[in-house]
Parts: sequence; structure tokens; C-alpha cells
Amino acid sequence: MTRLLALLALCCSSALAQYPAKPITLIIPFPPGGSTDIIGRIAAEGMQRELGQAFVVDNRGGAGGAIGAKAIADAAPDGYTLGIATISTHVVNPIVRSDLRYDPLKDFSFVSQIAAVPNSMSIHPSMPARTMAEFIEYARRNPGKLNYGTPGVGSLGHLIGETFKYSAKVNLTHVPYRGAGPALNDALGGQVQVLFDNLPSSLPHIQAGKLRALAVASEKRVASLPDVPTFAETGQPLVNDPSWFGLIGPAKLAPQIVSRLHGALVATLKQPDALKRLEAAESVPVGNSPEAFRKVVAAALDNTRKVVREANLKFE
Repeated sequence: MTRLLALLALCCSSALAQYPAKPITLIIPFPPGGSTDIIGRIAAEGMQRELGQAFVVDNRGGAGGAIGAKAIADAAPDGYTLGIATISTHVVNPIVRSDLRYDPLKDFSFVSQIAAVPNSMSIHPSMPARTMAEFIEYARRNPGKLNYGTPGVGSLGHLIGETFKYSAKVNLTHVPYRGAGPALNDALGGQVQVLFDNLPSSLPHIQAGKLRALAVASEKRVASLPDVPTFAETGQPLVNDPSWFGLIGPAKLAPQIVSRLHGALVATLKQPDALKRLEAAESVPVGNSPEAFRKVVAAALDNTRKVVREANLKFE
């Protein structure tokens, strides 16, 4: 028995030393076209170069990211299935969904936060409002007649939308989609008048004049939209928290694998091409430690629970 255990330990040690020995699947819990997809693919392409193995992106949208997150949690802890964590998957869903089948802290291994990203509120150009004050006035004159699109029930966009409704004292109707991409498409087409989302996916359309940004959730104005105020500047500080994206795996990933992945991601965030693409998406690279990233998620859970409870926000 002792010799058998020693042999098994030797085999495991050898496998870890050779990691990764085959392609790695990266589950992105939202459809293509949204900010999670943009950030996830930047990380995947850079880590592919660093690790010398292909990264296969698997977009699994639905349920505000809960379907993809559950798939990450259920994967074998061998390092060959990873995923992207967002505020939607690891903060909002655990608070607002009673049917959630994963624990945001216990069921995952945390590798590193990839980037911090501003959120945005934009409207279709056909809307008469040009500023936040004008929009709030118009919305109050037309209660329940304006629709806002989000990546889904329990998504970050949903939280932002409900928080904004509470803060601005307006009545907007929520229209959930199966991801940021579909919500964005209908916002561009005018099927919904308002869009709450991460800035990277909306930014090119705002710059092209196809959407009109009213505010960004960020500590300061973003360089590419200098004329767009922060939510705090418009009198809505409750909505002013930026978003984040991180690399995770299923629980019980071997420390050696976590360390290897962390090193590859940190190196990716120093690659000129990755930095240029993140900067274009108004995303700030982070690359913190696994322990620090886990603390970011835990703190966001605590803070958001407090806001939802004190504001009595509803997610239906």
C-alpha cells in the first residue's frame, strides 16, 4: 500500500510539473460581444502565448451568468477548465437568485482579478434627453413607459438599473436578455431606450453616435469620453461603483496549478498588445494575488447585500 501511494504521488507530481499538457477550456458565462467576452478573450489569447497551449473559449450565456458559473464550479479540478468571474456571477446572482446552485466563495478557486472596468448608462439617440438631468425629468413625466435592457435577471446591469431607479426616483421597465450582446443589439435598434452595461461593449457605439452615454460608473471620467460625467457627478453616487473581471477555476485546484496560471496572467497583463486592447476598452489591468482577489469578491458581496437591504431593491 505504501509503495502504491508513493507511486500515485509521483504520478500526480509529474502531471503537475507538465501542466498544461493539453488545451485549456475557458468558460465565459455570457454570449459573444459583451464586456466579459472582450476581457476574457484578451486574457485567453495572452495566456495561450505564455503557457504554450491553446485556450478554447466556450461562451455559455443565460441566467445572468449563472449557467456558465455553475459549469465552471462543476468542472474537474485539473486546471483544464477555467472561467471568468464577474460581479454578475459572484455577487449579484448569489444575492438575488433563490435558485442558484453554487456558492460564490466555496465552489471556486480564485486565480487573479484581470481588470477593473467602468459601467455605463446609455440611451438611444432618438430620446429627447441629452443629459442625466433631462433624462430623469423625462422619465418622471413618463413613468413605466421607458424600457431598460440588461444582460439578464440577476446580472450586474439589472443591479445597476434597480439601484438607479431607487436613487433617481424613476420608474423604468426591465427587459432582460441572455447576455450583453443581445441587449446591446436591441438598444442600438431602439427596441429598448436605456442600456445599463459595462462600458467596453458599449464604447464603440457611443463613440460612433449610435448610443448616447449619460454617465459612467468610475472614480473619474474616462479618457475616451471626457464629456460624459460619472454617476457621482450627476448626483447618483449610489450607482458609481465600477465593475471587475477575474480568472477562476473549480474549487480544489492544486496550488501549483493556481500559481502557474497566476504567473501566466500577470505576464499577459504586461504584454504590449494586451495592454493596448485593455486601454482601448477603458479597462485597468490588475493582476492581484489569488488571496487578494478572493477578498475583493467577499467584500463586494458584503457591500452589495447592504445596498440591496437598505434600499429594499427588488429583482423580479
